[in-house]
Amino acid sequence: MTLGPSLSLLLANAVLVVHFGIAAFVVVGLLLVIVGNLEHWRWVNNAWFRIAHLAAIGVVVAESWLGLVCPLTTFEMWLRSRAGEASYGGGFIEHWLQQLLYYSAPPWVFAVVYTVFALLVLATWRYFPPRFKSRGHEPVD
Repeated sequence: MTLGPSLSLLLANAVLVVHFGIAAFVVVGLLLVIVGNLEHWRWVNNAWFRIAHLAAIGVVVAESWLGLVCPLTTFEMWLRSRAGEASYGGGFIEHWLQQLLYYSAPPWVFAVVYTVFALLVLATWRYFPPRFKSRGHEPVD
């Protein structure tokens, strides 16, 4: 199956939205854990939420340390090239999503920022530990 330019562009934009959603999950997730614990929101310590959050920032940190380009970025760029797009352009939402995700700085800056952010995520595990349910028992608060 070959992708036409319109479908390639649509899929590239969909990948960009998913990529932005993951980035938002990483950033907002940390804020939710901290604020949620201060406000006594039990759901923010759900083990699945916390594991997914830690895994997401872990992947970002690993990519930055190893000098790897995110596979979502690679896939999006491939789709854009299939659509005949040489550079970013397009609509308002697409433009601003790209501005938020693809800013310019030396690679070491990203590695440091991502690592510090991951350390903050790990600190929340220490100060606000996730809640693992034991079989048949609900934890007592």
